[in-house]
Amino acid sequence: MEMNQTQRLPVPQQVAWEALNDTALLKQCIPGCESIEPDGENAYLLALTAAVGPVKARFKGRMALQDIQAPDSYTIQFDGQGGAAGFGKGTARVTLAPEGDETVLTYAVQAQVGGKIAQIGSRLVDAAARKMADAFFTRFTEAVGGGATGDDDANEAAGDAQAADGNEEQGSETKRKRSWTAWISKS
Repeated sequence: MEMNQTQRLPVPQQVAWEALNDTALLKQCIPGCESIEPDGENAYLLALTAAVGPVKARFKGRMALQDIQAPDSYTIQFDGQGGAAGFGKGTARVTLAPEGDETVLTYAVQAQVGGKIAQIGSRLVDAAARKMADAFFTRFTEAVGGGATGDDDANEAAGDAQAADGNEEQGSETKRKRSWTAWISKS
C-alpha cells in the first residue's frame, strides 16, 4: 500500500514540529490510540484499536524515528501486530515546509499488511487508511490551530467546546515538548 498526501497546517513550522513530537497530543489525535510509551531513543511502543472493513482488532507495535532533520523532516519506521487480524509494517516520510504563517506537511507512506486484513482487499485497506489519516489530520489541525478547520459542523462544534474549555490549548502547549508516536504497533 502506498499513500501520499499534503496537509496545510495553520501554524508556523516550529509549532507544527513540536506538536508532531508531543506524544500526549498525538495520542488524542490518532483514532483508536490507547497508549504511546517511550521505548529507547526516538522509539515508542503503541497500542491502538482499528477497523478495516469487517475486521476490528487491537494492534500493538513499535515505531522508531529515523533520519531526523528538525524541524524539517523525519522517517517513521513502524511494525505492528493485530493477532489473528494480521500485521502491518512500513515507513512514512514526513516533511514540513514553511509557507508564510502556515506549514505544509507532506507525507509518503509505504506499508505492507498481512493476515485477515490483507484478505479484505486493497481498496478497503486503502480506504480505511485514508479515513484514519483524515481523522488524524482533522483532530491534529484543530488541536494545533486552536479551533475548527472549517471542514464541517462537527469540527466547528469541537472547536467551540475546546474554546469554552479555555485552558486546553494552553495545556497542550506545555505538553508539546515530548516525542512522536505511530499508527500501527507491534507486540
